[in-house]
Amino acid sequence: MRARSTVFLVVLVALAGCSVGYSGSTPTPTDETTPTPAPETATPTPSPNQTATAEPATELPDPETDVLGWENGYWANETISVDRSDGLSEAERERIVARAMARVEVVREMEFNSTVPVELMSREEYQDSEYSGGGDRSAAFTTFDNAKFEALFLVGEDRDSLAVQQSNRGSSVAGFYTPRNDRIVVIYGGETADLPGERTLGHELTHALQDQQFDLTTITASSREQSNAQNGLIEGDASLTEERYMERCGEEWECLSAPQSGSGSGSSDIHLGIYIMDFFPYDDGPAFVEFYQERGDWDRINQMYDDLPASTEQVAIPEKYAVDPDPPTDVTLRDQNTNGWERVDPPERTPTARLGQSAMTAMFGYTLYADTGNQPVIQPQELLNINSEGNIVQPPFKYTAPPVRGWDGDRMHIYQKDNETAYVWKSVWDSRQDAQEFADAYADLLAYWGGSQQSGGLYTIDSGAYADAFRVTVEGDTVTIVNAPTTGDLPDVHE
Repeated sequence: MRARSTVFLVVLVALAGCSVGYSGSTPTPTDETTPTPAPETATPTPSPNQTATAEPATELPDPETDVLGWENGYWANETISVDRSDGLSEAERERIVARAMARVEVVREMEFNSTVPVELMSREEYQDSEYSGGGDRSAAFTTFDNAKFEALFLVGEDRDSLAVQQSNRGSSVAGFYTPRNDRIVVIYGGETADLPGERTLGHELTHALQDQQFDLTTITASSREQSNAQNGLIEGDASLTEERYMERCGEEWECLSAPQSGSGSGSSDIHLGIYIMDFFPYDDGPAFVEFYQERGDWDRINQMYDDLPASTEQVAIPEKYAVDPDPPTDVTLRDQNTNGWERVDPPERTPTARLGQSAMTAMFGYTLYADTGNQPVIQPQELLNINSEGNIVQPPFKYTAPPVRGWDGDRMHIYQKDNETAYVWKSVWDSRQDAQEFADAYADLLAYWGGSQQSGGLYTIDSGAYADAFRVTVEGDTVTIVNAPTTGDLPDVHE
């Protein structure tokens, strides 16, 4: 129980400056934003003599031209006086935003092309807005998403996966940037519209800077795995910039403190399994970006926007991106469905799921928190970063647990017959040993959720939200999992 309660507190702390979820700053498989080109304005060449000085100051003279560390009349180290007794006025917020833009420029060593509008939104308003992930979906899309999350043992047949994900976002998102209309929204708690400090602001302004320089609208993802991999760079860049920004607060920069009314981070409805999966870019992304930034400065990171990470494995193990490149296998899967089983093909997305190392980590890691009373598939130290004193440290999660460490690619097809669903999930591993290790852990996962082995690779879960039949086949470095409502359906889904 100690691991469960402790990690929950870690999760809440980690959320303070992150735009977790699909309504955040970066594209995802369900992103419906309309691409908008970045402003075509020239980026001024900064002068080394016109950057922010080290100590906070007031009434500094403006430069003759726009330079790094100065935006809209404010230097990065400038002191600003505000009255927060009734929240921030629009004029006060504009001054804080101008200074924050200058600070992001100093840390990220890159110039904004234009001012970014920043708005405040209460958590209640966000939960009722289009940005929280609601809206109409096709029946095929809902079926596809439900089956995918059922396959991960995160959301059972008794719940709607889209609703669970929306609830997670509504409880956790601290702010977001939307490339389609170049807009930042910061979520506040309490009754007074106020910025909850500068952490979230710095993070989302970095996304706006990325969009102006690299046009985030051109980056699209066709799967959750691809989205989490790309966001490893995008969110990792913003999170590292945010951390270095906040490290200057205090002696070097006077920063806006969080209001006593709270930061506005809700938590009561967080599904930890889905959270583990979605938190990957914020957990492993900063270390991935820092690994290459230390080896080639920010110019190296800028170049990476033309060569995005191809897998979450490349982010979790940075050397596999460029030092010792290890591109994922493009797994092929031939449909063999018969006897009325039809492939689910949503009009909003590609009909193929690629789940990847981060989603598989969540699948196994969730067994630490789901409270079934059964033995978890992995141990706390395999999922959590725990120091010698037994405390969880930042970043909280590991995405290289033994059952997923040898991942090299995967592909899932989903099928439907009448009101029932089924799927085939094929994964390729670095070696036969890795494939067998995953298959063995998956058998433990089935047992955790009430499953029993019938014969060979055939398993059944007789009751509950995951009641189904499963066939697990290992052939060399490949594992194929076939799911169907009954054992008699399995051959009709896939021979």
